[in-house]
Amino acid sequence: MARLAAIDCGTNSIRLLVADVTTGDDGTSDGTAHLRDVHREMRIVRLGEGVDATGRLGEAALGRTRTALADYTAICRRKGVERVRMVATSATRDASNRDEFFAMTRAVLGVEAEVISGDEEARLSFTGAVGDLDPEDGPFVVTDIGGGSTEVVVGGWDGKRADIIGARSVDIGCVRITERCLRSDPPTADETAAARELAAGVLGEAFAAVPVDKARTWVGVAGTITTLSAVAQGLGEYDAERTHLSRLSDVDIDRTARRLLTATHDERAAIGAIHPGRVDVIGGGALITRVLAEKFAASAGIDELLVSEHDILDGIVLSLL
Repeated sequence: MARLAAIDCGTNSIRLLVADVTTGDDGTSDGTAHLRDVHREMRIVRLGEGVDATGRLGEAALGRTRTALADYTAICRRKGVERVRMVATSATRDASNRDEFFAMTRAVLGVEAEVISGDEEARLSFTGAVGDLDPEDGPFVVTDIGGGSTEVVVGGWDGKRADIIGARSVDIGCVRITERCLRSDPPTADETAAARELAAGVLGEAFAAVPVDKARTWVGVAGTITTLSAVAQGLGEYDAERTHLSRLSDVDIDRTARRLLTATHDERAAIGAIHPGRVDVIGGGALITRVLAEKFAASAGIDELLVSEHDILDGIVLSLL
């Protein structure tokens, strides 16, 4: 058994997973890895705030990220973590002052953060998402809606390893689409229409590159998707046990997206299942999810979303083996 840790620093949030990893059902070496969560945590730091407009990471955003990373480093030490891998995604890929970010992470965590490509991000998300699913339900298409980008990846799973058929990351996410299009409170009909057009156009690049028609099951991961599930279920507060492996029909997705896009900031803030740091961008994330649902229905005949709490963090831990 190994105690390993993964840190995922995205455009909107920074997340930590500390997990015990064993190989084989009974400590044997059959190649099957099993993860047991020791500590899983998410904080909204909005590292990518304003990057789309300025091209730079803001000082306040870097400060928020430093504070969270210092706490995560302390947790890893207390928990006796043997190895840690930190990856950074869309916001740092786009920032002109990204060297400041890397100097900070090196000083605080003691290891280099890695800026991974969009395709690598998609592959790690896929591996984490399908790890506890029935291989017979594949091939799977996994989507991860982040703050600045969305990953679409299709592949199979034999219970031990993933077979990636195609993957693409495109530059559309809940923060990016909100900052570009959804500026009013609540967004106007024209703003929502413009956001839909933008999302459909950018996501079209992924659908042209990835054979989604081969997929049988759509799996959605990360905060936008899991929050939509919690809202759709009417949960009074967020509950990962209730969202994990829940299912949302196309009707559920459409209804929930309409609710969030027509609500004011205060009305969204009053929904207990939405993390305060997601209140201002969850409408944009819901819109992207709705566009994805429409495209999967048209391309693959899939009319249901399977929600997973296991995602890129799990994939990062598995990559350390």
